[in-house]
Amino acid sequence: MSDPLVSVVVAVRNGERYLRAALESVLAQEYEPLEVIVVDGHSDDATAAIATAFADVRWVLQQGTGIAGAYNQGIATAAGALVAFLSHDDVWAPDKLPVQVGYMLAHPTVQYTTARVRFFLEPGCAIPPGFRPELLRGDHVGNIMETLVARRSVFDVVGTFDPKLRTAEDVDWFARAKDAGVPTAVIPRVLLQKRVHDGNASLNAPQNDADLMSALRRSIGRKRERS
Repeated sequence: MSDPLVSVVVAVRNGERYLRAALESVLAQEYEPLEVIVVDGHSDDATAAIATAFADVRWVLQQGTGIAGAYNQGIATAAGALVAFLSHDDVWAPDKLPVQVGYMLAHPTVQYTTARVRFFLEPGCAIPPGFRPELLRGDHVGNIMETLVARRSVFDVVGTFDPKLRTAEDVDWFARAKDAGVPTAVIPRVLLQKRVHDGNASLNAPQNDADLMSALRRSIGRKRERS
């Protein structure tokens, strides 16, 4: 695996508290990515200064708003044959990219991979209301953006992320990929450490529940159409 193949997209808004650790975990990978793109959702803190302090990081200002829009802009900007994603407040294991890229090179029909994740509570933070405390025990299969490594071409088949969803855009995308029968694999190793803290946007329970229900209804509708 000598040739860089992976574009890494980091979505962030006002991420000065954790962004440096996230980027360091990307740049410490045992497999060097082709590029690291930070899509900044108009932060008004030190996010831009932190991102641009890394010589190997390309900072771009988000054209619209919302996490789905940030991911979509990153995909459109990416030059790699594979695209990986990371939130500004999470960290990768050092072997995340070599393990997932190696698997996908060995299994060319697999269009995307995910992995297992371990959640940890940020010291000094209470468990957010929308988070299930049992997830802090052990590790879990993580069909989430931060474990995803996808062939760039899969987005031509499944589509990109729905900007109308303020949360659960990943749930909707994974459901569309599953409903379309896209070949996938879960790497049985913990390759992501996911931080739980008081600023987690995805733990806004009322909005998240509404978007989850929307994603579920769409999936049911697709299954009915096929039957």
